[in-house]
Amino acid sequence: MTSVGQSRPPSVERVLAGARPRLDAGWDREAIADVARRIVAEERGRLAAEPEAVPREAVELAAELVARLDALADPLGAGLVPTINASGVILHTNLGRAPWPRAAIEAATAAAAGYSMLEFDRATGRRGARFRAAEEHLLALTGAEDAVITNNNAAAVALAVGLSGGGGVVVSRGELVEIGGGVRIPEIVSRAGARLVEVGTTNKTRVDDYRGPLESGEAVLVLRVHPSNFRQTGFVEAPEPRALAELAHSHGALVVDDLGSGALVDTADHGLAHEPTPRESLAAESDLVTFSGDKLLGGPQAGLIVGRAELVARIRKDPLARATRPDKVTLAALAATLGLYRAGRAATDIPVWRMLSTPPIALKKRAAAIVAALPARTARVGVRVAALSSALGGGSLPGETIPSFGLAVEGRPPDPLLDRLRTGDPPVVAHVQGDAVLLDLRTVDPADDERLASALGRALELAR
Repeated sequence: MTSVGQSRPPSVERVLAGARPRLDAGWDREAIADVARRIVAEERGRLAAEPEAVPREAVELAAELVARLDALADPLGAGLVPTINASGVILHTNLGRAPWPRAAIEAATAAAAGYSMLEFDRATGRRGARFRAAEEHLLALTGAEDAVITNNNAAAVALAVGLSGGGGVVVSRGELVEIGGGVRIPEIVSRAGARLVEVGTTNKTRVDDYRGPLESGEAVLVLRVHPSNFRQTGFVEAPEPRALAELAHSHGALVVDDLGSGALVDTADHGLAHEPTPRESLAAESDLVTFSGDKLLGGPQAGLIVGRAELVARIRKDPLARATRPDKVTLAALAATLGLYRAGRAATDIPVWRMLSTPPIALKKRAAAIVAALPARTARVGVRVAALSSALGGGSLPGETIPSFGLAVEGRPPDPLLDRLRTGDPPVVAHVQGDAVLLDLRTVDPADDERLASALGRALELAR
């Protein structure tokens, strides 16, 4: 046993010797030694800060070494811990936005597990087009002549704006938005090598405001930015899309319509305000339309560009298209998600639309069952079924809410309970309203109800 006051920890060699019987012989020795050195260095630092502390035995540090190696090899070691979203925000950006459909998960797993015909023509044995399935689905779903896929919508907008060739890009002042993460439309236009031309005012822009820059040749491309992450009300006006496109085309300018959220079905059918679709935008004579894959579309993060074939062909040749192209896993998951739309199974198989389609009465029944399933009668005190309002989130349909049901926990300090839920196993993200902690079931998979009840019960017992 090491005596009190000894300041030296066990050597790296002794720690490795203690761990070796529990490690596979095929593991990389240098990687293991690197972790061992870190552990010994941390122990040395602890002893230096606490001169009277007792050094830990080599066997203890060896056990920690094995545990750290296991954690590093754990599939969840990157920190993407599965979380129960009880916030009521369906497209929660901080929680990864849209959960994928089962078909997308299976397609991504299959693509990641081995080789695939990503850019290989089976018939000729030569190099082929890069996995066209997702793009062909987009043509069928939007009526576009061609499509190309990037890694996110900001990249899609930058590529589309790049068609200006460094010329002027005219944008309404009411559409010079920040899209998230501090990135703003003027910055994207600038980074694409174009020159921004502002027209109109913050609240009112008319078709005639575009006429001057287009007639003079100051602008060669019109960029419309759908206000998908904010709403203007009151004394406001925006140009009618077809009329603006006709003006632009009469002066040889292109029209790019950034829809952002990417609805492929009518949101009005789900009791929400109507969100413009890519098909509608193309029908209104936009040359290109850009939108996201991980918002209302309900699939993986991607930027989608649909529209005129000759313009898409030019974008494919842009070196930036190579720099922003998605990998095989994203393409497989996106193709599977889009296939569900074509099969008419979006409402049942795509989680975003399944959540939107769930009637409040079904959520109310689940909430009552969860209260009854709480592990102890004392834990149920102050927990009740509550009528709530869910939000779409993710920069889609701002201000729109959906009637929902869930749980309200009252009579306890809300912040400590919120913290215990978030740091528990599994983590549960709820929110506070007034003095109550609210857990909205619209964003909770029914398969997680039992786990939610257990997590809530443990958090309530700790609070008590």
